This record gives sequence, structure tokens and C-alpha cells, in this order.
Amino acid sequence: MNPTILATAGVAALAILVIAIGIAMSGRSSISDRLERYAATAKPQDVAKAAAGGQGGVADLIAQSQALTAINKAVENRDFWANTARDIARADLHLRPTEFLAIWAGSTVGVPLIMVFLSAFLPALRNPLLLLIGVVIGFMLPRFWLGRRKNGRLGAFNKQLPDTITLIANALRAGSSFLQAIELVVRETRPPISIEFARVIREVNLGLPFEQALENMVRRVRSDDLELMATAIAIQHQVGGNLAEILDSIAYTIRERIRIKGEIRTLTAQQRLSGYVVAGLPIGLASFLFVAAPGFMDPMFDDRASLIGLPAGVIILAIGGFMMFLGFLAIRRIVDIEV
Repeated sequence: MNPTILATAGVAALAILVIAIGIAMSGRSSISDRLERYAATAKPQDVAKAAAGGQGGVADLIAQSQALTAINKAVENRDFWANTARDIARADLHLRPTEFLAIWAGSTVGVPLIMVFLSAFLPALRNPLLLLIGVVIGFMLPRFWLGRRKNGRLGAFNKQLPDTITLIANALRAGSSFLQAIELVVRETRPPISIEFARVIREVNLGLPFEQALENMVRRVRSDDLELMATAIAIQHQVGGNLAEILDSIAYTIRERIRIKGEIRTLTAQQRLSGYVVAGLPIGLASFLFVAAPGFMDPMFDDRASLIGLPAGVIILAIGGFMMFLGFLAIRRIVDIEV
């Protein structure tokens, strides 16, 4: 049978398996999780647009799909679903978990199909090994994109947090209550800080205790600096004290931590780049050889020299890839300095 057909069938089966795993992981959502969904409501202009019957883009048409709505209701209490929804919220993507899972499955199927289409012009892409690599790339690409978005938003949040804490402390000194100070933050700051504190206000207005609303924000953002601030506020609410001075101390600590992290990244930039070169250069060179000279790597897959039933070249490539991976991890571990 044609290897291309087998590879395409395997890719489709893997995409279906991804969806099945998302549905099979079971769990229950709590009251606070449901309140978070109410708190993260649509923007007023979006609601007005929907009421007026306006037609949006492709994302709006997908969001209005009855099939996706039914799937959302069927799996909204799943642990895997809750974790996916939380990651999407941390990345500030206006997607439902079903939509992200559809993108994930589509990427897993789409990347190798694109390679099959391009193989008509580049015969080297007909290699089944490259199709398998395309499946892996398509499977990892959406999660990598989601992780990049999440880390970028977290970095922006941490950079704005010291000034936000100082703004809250100054508002408290001026005689405002803590909720009034948070409302000032929502008005005077930019996303993502303003979005997250606006959710806190909405959750409190819905009847959630203030401490629980702060815990929800910490869980959404997963910032160590924010957790330090939330812990200090919770303790101050229990035992009392001058919250403005406490927040000033926390802001100073966070600023110093950010400064030290920046210095460490500057001093370790060359070492981190070396890790990327160690991991990426052999893969890039092998990919170039597959395209520029398709027959150059054929001796590596010749089964006349075999070990444990596999061509010796394949075993050598596997050992080399594993050693590259270990070297990359070792370099990352050396330059990963905790502050």
C-alpha cells in the first residue's frame, strides 16, 4: 500500500485520539469556576453587536456553531477541559476549548497534508520519516503557540505589577478602600493588568469573597510576584496593619527581582544561544540535505548493516538526537538561575 496513504490515515487517527483524550479525562467544576466564567463575560460592544444581528468574522461564525455549543455542554466538567480553558484564559485568547481542540486536531492533520501536497514539487518530502516529523510538528505547534502567548502575557503582567502595586498603595494613602483602589487600577492601567483586576471586581460583585477572587486571579495568572502580593493582602485582612507600607515593600522587592533577572539574562545570553545552536543546527542541516540532496542520507537507512533489526544508521541518528537533547537540557539547566 502507498506509504503516503498509510501516513495520512495514521495522522487522522492521531487527531481523533487527541479529541477522544480531551473528552475522556473526567472531573468536576466548582462554584468558583462557574463564577469565573460569568466574570469573564463578553465586552459590551460585542453584546451590542450580537443584539443588532451583525455578522462577524470566521471566529464569530464558529462561536455560534450549535455543534460546538453541544460539545461544550457535554464536556465542560472535565479536568482536561478545565486545564485547557485555564491555559486559554492565561494566553488571553478568545477561544472556546472546543475551538482550540479543533485547531489542534486540524494542525496535526494539516501539516503532513501540506507536506504531501508540496511533495509534488519537492520529491524529498515523500519520505515517510519526514511525514512522521510533520505529524509531530503539527501536534506540538498549537501547544507551543499557546505556551508562547501565555508566557508573553505573564511577562507583560509581571512588568506592570510593581507600578500597579505602587498605585494601589498611593490610593490607600489617599483614603480609598481597597476595592476603590482596584477600580482605579482598572481605569488607569493597560491590559493584561486591567483585565485581570476587572475580573476580580466582577467576581466580588457576583458575591464571591474577596480573598477567593484574589486566589482565582493568582490561579489564572500563575505569577510568583502576584502570589506574594495576594498572600500579604490576605494576611493583612486577618491580622491588620499598614497595607500601604506592606505593598511598598513588595513593590520594591519585585522591582529588584526584575532587575536581577534582566542582568542574569544579559550575562547568560551567549550560553542560551549556544543551547539553541546545539539543538537546532544538526536538525536544520539534516533537513537541508533531505531537500537539496535526497539520496545523500540513503546509506543511513540501508538495512544491510543492521542492529537489533534496525538499520545501523537509524540507531546512530537516534543516539545522536538523544545526546543533542541531553546537551540542550544540560545547558538550559546551567543557565536557569533562580532569583
